[in-house]
Amino acid sequence: MIAFVSGRVAAAGPDGAVIDVHGVGLSVQCTPATLAGLRVGDPAHVPTSLVVREDSLTLFGFADDDERTVFELLQTASGIGPRLALAMLAVHTPNALRRAVAAEDVTALTKVPGIGKKGAQRIVLELRDRLGGPIGGADEVRAPARAEAWREQVQMGLVNLGWSARDAGAAVDAVAADLDGAEAPPVAALLKSALKKLSK
Repeated sequence: MIAFVSGRVAAAGPDGAVIDVHGVGLSVQCTPATLAGLRVGDPAHVPTSLVVREDSLTLFGFADDDERTVFELLQTASGIGPRLALAMLAVHTPNALRRAVAAEDVTALTKVPGIGKKGAQRIVLELRDRLGGPIGGADEVRAPARAEAWREQVQMGLVNLGWSARDAGAAVDAVAADLDGAEAPPVAALLKSALKKLSK
């Protein structure tokens, strides 16, 4: 297994990045929150999990080792493949998932696109003993973006993904207008909304 990759970020897109490791470009699929922390041209150390299929080898990258561990545990539940596991980590932090499963919080789990009520109940049943409780007292959910601080994070994420500062700024303004003073959701969700604005 490839436990991590270290090198310069050669490119970044909406769902992944390319890390240049001694002249070899490794494509890594990541959550929006992980991607927001990668800047093209900067060095990066990304914990990874290699998923082997008959017709493909796919490398998934994470913000830290705990996220990777939870990603691999999630796939031990029936019906959860790597894409769905990554989607779960895009919506919830590892501790939020542990808490949701431990508390049998089906509503929290169904916030993930692709997971219905029955699927959430199966996840609770199969993963309750494997995931365990929250670790280290960290935030239980992806931290909501504070006041206007999210604007800079989302704009930086968009610029890292190759958009011009002007286009990124316009997308951030459009997302802010949609919020209309309401409390901002997590940065990962805001980044997704901004990407939708830019893809129109």
